[in-house]
Amino acid sequence: MALASIHAPAKAQIFENLDRLDSLVAASLGANLGQPGGPLAPIDRRLKLAPCPQTPTVETPQMNAATVACPSLGWRIRVPLLVNRQVGNPQQNGRFSEATSSAPVVKKGDPVQLVAGNESFSISRMMIADEDGAPGALIRVREEPRATPVMARVERTGVVRIPGI
Repeated sequence: MALASIHAPAKAQIFENLDRLDSLVAASLGANLGQPGGPLAPIDRRLKLAPCPQTPTVETPQMNAATVACPSLGWRIRVPLLVNRQVGNPQQNGRFSEATSSAPVVKKGDPVQLVAGNESFSISRMMIADEDGAPGALIRVREEPRATPVMARVERTGVVRIPGI
C-alpha cells in the first residue's frame, strides 16, 4: 500500500495532453485534421506545455492559424490551418502576365507582412516596402530605414513572402 501512494503523484499529468488540444481545435473549427478550415497538421509533439487547469480556449482564426491559449497560465500556441489556395499563378509561360505586372498592390513605404514557412508552419514579421510591387514581383523590404533589405515576392496587398521558404 505504501508503494501505491508513493507512485501516485508520478502519474499526475506533467504536460498538457496534445491529443486533447488537437481534438479541441478540430471541434472548435468544425473541421478535422487535413480538411479545409481545419488543422493543417497535428500540434508539434515536441511541445511541453504546463497542463491547463481549465479547458484551453481556441480563438478566432487569423492569418491562416487558430490560437489555442491557457489564460490562467499564460501560454498560447498557433495552429496552422488548411486554407483553400487561390487558383491561378502569377506566372504564365515563364513570364508575369501584363495584368499582374501593371497593377501594383504594394506601394513604397507601405507596411507589409513578411511571411516565411511551408505547409506545416509559418512565421511572419512586419516590414516596410522599399518599392512598389504587383503580385508575383520581387521587391525589397526592410524592418527599419537603416536595416539591410530583404528580397520578397508580393503575394497580395500587404503580404510578401521570402522565396524558397
